[in-house]
Amino acid sequence: MEWLLSRPAVVALAVLGAILAMIASALRASGKLNDAQARRLNVAGYVAMGVSMLLFAVAGLRGMPA
Repeated sequence: MEWLLSRPAVVALAVLGAILAMIASALRASGKLNDAQARRLNVAGYVAMGVSMLLFAVAGLRGMPA
């Protein structure tokens, strides 16, 4: 659990989410993904970013340096 609350894990999840969202937009714009596929990939990216924010908040509440 401590590893999930560490700075590298929180940043990695945020970066992963941003990359997934960017890939979804790029692949949809190029026509390689249809709307439903792009939406699912975009949701996965936003979920990863949301988990990152949640872990950041939990680390702050526990008094850990995030």
